[in-house]
Amino acid sequence: MRNLILTVLLSVIAVVSGYVEELDDKFKEYLQHELWLVEFYAPWCAYCHTFEPIWHEVGAELKSMGSPVNVGKIDTTVHTSIASEFNIRGYPTIKLFKGELSFDYKGPRTKDAIIEFTNRVSGPVVRPLSSVQLFQHVMNRHDLIFVYIGGESLLKREYYKAATEYIVHTYFFTASEEVLPKVVTLQDVPAIAVFKDGTYYLYNEFLDGDLSSWINRERFPSYFQIDSFSLYQMGELSKLVALAVVDEKNPSEESIRYKTLMERLSTEYRDHYKSDYQFGFMDGNEYINGLIMGEVEMPSIIVLNMSIDGYCLPESKIETIEDLLRFLNSVLDGSAKLLGGNGFLQWTKRSFYKAKSTVVSMFQAAPFFSCFVFGLPVGIVALVIWGTCTAVPADDEKPVEGATANPVSDAHGKKAIELQPDSTEKPSEAKKED
Repeated sequence: MRNLILTVLLSVIAVVSGYVEELDDKFKEYLQHELWLVEFYAPWCAYCHTFEPIWHEVGAELKSMGSPVNVGKIDTTVHTSIASEFNIRGYPTIKLFKGELSFDYKGPRTKDAIIEFTNRVSGPVVRPLSSVQLFQHVMNRHDLIFVYIGGESLLKREYYKAATEYIVHTYFFTASEEVLPKVVTLQDVPAIAVFKDGTYYLYNEFLDGDLSSWINRERFPSYFQIDSFSLYQMGELSKLVALAVVDEKNPSEESIRYKTLMERLSTEYRDHYKSDYQFGFMDGNEYINGLIMGEVEMPSIIVLNMSIDGYCLPESKIETIEDLLRFLNSVLDGSAKLLGGNGFLQWTKRSFYKAKSTVVSMFQAAPFFSCFVFGLPVGIVALVIWGTCTAVPADDEKPVEGATANPVSDAHGKKAIELQPDSTEKPSEAKKED
């Protein structure tokens, strides 16, 4: 209850202070002339309540930085047409509006990550590196960047087009040959390079195919710590994800060995597996357990196919890099058993699992609010059922004693005399008796 009250107070402070503006469906009128970072939320969403203080911090920091980006939020349960227009399917959803373009934020729900995204996307899509010092400064700040080297060309136009699509994930720059590090060797100009993993790789149209697809494959380090957000993005790739699932807080000798094997393989066998695998490690098994709807031991090795929600586990213990190579090759040639998947049964099971997880998380984050959300419809249904079962039928007309409800025909088809309670006439049999 205390957390819920604190969340509401921070929300009110954010709105009153001007850091976060409560929007309505008229905010679309501002988009042509202003930059907007907007949270689409629903009052019943427990994640939205938990996220509210972070969103306030984002608005406050962008304001203090003098950012031209306005920060707002909109209740899609009130403005339902907005949810349909912008295809809002989950909460909270974050979008940055820049002219006629909108960019979805799919990263961690942290202040620093959101501000990094905002600064990157709100600025130029492609930024120039005009000096050796500036190039080195950018290299020190970012683990991965794409750089176009050369003058005007068809390749440059394709690069700008791809940069507009992938600016939500990473940075794009242009530079001349003079400002590049001395270790960079170009066979031809113009050229495009990705700088990552302490080295660089050049785009080759004949070997790598479409530029946009190459950028999509190369926008991750060869080996890095993968979280739930980056793993979700792997579904957009054609690669499998090879993971060492470990406990970073209490690393065992086997955890360290799995991480080392995976990192070594990602470096030594990059050219062999670069089109097939993304390598990394994950701290903890909670997200993986939810993904496979089971329990993954820690530490362990697992290969995920995020496009079909499938996974493979090694049948024997991984001791050496040769063991790991055999396992990865067995996944590629189909001899490894594929578990999970997106068949109807698995889809039904996963939907139920996600619904149950969502309800549990709602009660953990905001128990009183969740009781109200779920208790109100249950209470209404219970009252309706109770009222139906206990209702006493009302008699519209009470039959009069000694009278028939309707005229009755005799055996010859003639109507019998209809008895009336006040009638003085009697049947012939009654008269004889008298």
